[in-house]
Amino acid sequence: MPAPTTPTPAVVDLLGLVALGELLAFDRMAADARLAPDLRRRAALSEMAAAEIGNYRRLADRLAALDVPPDDAMAPYVGPLQAYHDSTEPKDWAEAVTKAYVGDAITDDFLREIAGTLDGPDRQLVLDVLHESRYADFAAAEIRVAIEADPRVANRLSMWARRLVGEALSQAGRVAAADRGPLTALIAQGEQVDVQGLFRRLTAAHTARMAAVGLNN
Repeated sequence: MPAPTTPTPAVVDLLGLVALGELLAFDRMAADARLAPDLRRRAALSEMAAAEIGNYRRLADRLAALDVPPDDAMAPYVGPLQAYHDSTEPKDWAEAVTKAYVGDAITDDFLREIAGTLDGPDRQLVLDVLHESRYADFAAAEIRVAIEADPRVANRLSMWARRLVGEALSQAGRVAAADRGPLTALIAQGEQVDVQGLFRRLTAAHTARMAAVGLNN
């Protein structure tokens, strides 16, 4: 574990945000696994949930090593992140895997960009907790199977994916409002993060992912 250091408020806020995201993702995936049509798929999503709680523990341990109670670091973001999950609860298995595919990927893209503004162990920790490609591959394969079984599903899932992104952006605005300043400043550091370029890259990557599984952006 990295040695205790004096954390900057921005690092604490970012680690708190990521930790809460992992904790809520565990809750969501564990519940969504019950929508699986068979035990193989249920086990696959449950494994994804287990990875999320493992990542949460690493982030919570790092915050504790920085003498910051994890609960305190996460508290400002409970409302927006919980609201996102409450407003995007999937109705069936196809929506569940689309949420995992779309929501997790755009979050990972964002965190990968912001991690570049951090130093040493905290940058590596954020990169380490990004989702493994095999989980995205699993979700993508399930979306393709659903569309192959019923091509009409593509339109419904495309609309669902757009809703997921819209809700994510809406709650991101609430996160910025909830933030006490350091995290917003970290994201907007002109010399390290080209904000307009960041959103162009996020949009391009999302569009490519949609097309890869047969969904319309």
